[in-house]
Amino acid sequence: MKNYNKNQYFLYFAWIVSIVATLGSLYFSDIRGYIPCELCWYQRILMYPLVLLLGIATFKNDSSIKQYALPFALIGWLISFNHYLVQKVPGFAEIKPCVNGVPCTAIYINWLGFITIPFLAMTAFTLIITALVMVKRAK
Repeated sequence: MKNYNKNQYFLYFAWIVSIVATLGSLYFSDIRGYIPCELCWYQRILMYPLVLLLGIATFKNDSSIKQYALPFALIGWLISFNHYLVQKVPGFAEIKPCVNGVPCTAIYINWLGFITIPFLAMTAFTLIITALVMVKRAK
């Protein structure tokens, strides 16, 4: 298998993950009626552009997108991880409380006792980061 094909698959995978994550966040807010907290908005701000960036890169087979998209995904992962800690670790939320609107400690879903919305976002960012790291530079 050539690098071209592998890169194409990794770019497609990252793009599909970003689409699913974006549609999932819109489902939770627009259909289920969950109001996003401040940290949720930051995660959205970093995920939504990835749909466009990775989509263009996928169809152009542009492996240079890695240098532009990876910072979005890494920062998004850090915010998601922090948000997950705020929700799940007692006392962690006191470090930086959300003061506007919905508190960041609010847990709308808690599937299997550990899967929350920030966990889902962190998983999506992890998959995107992994796929982008696997993309090789064009020769």
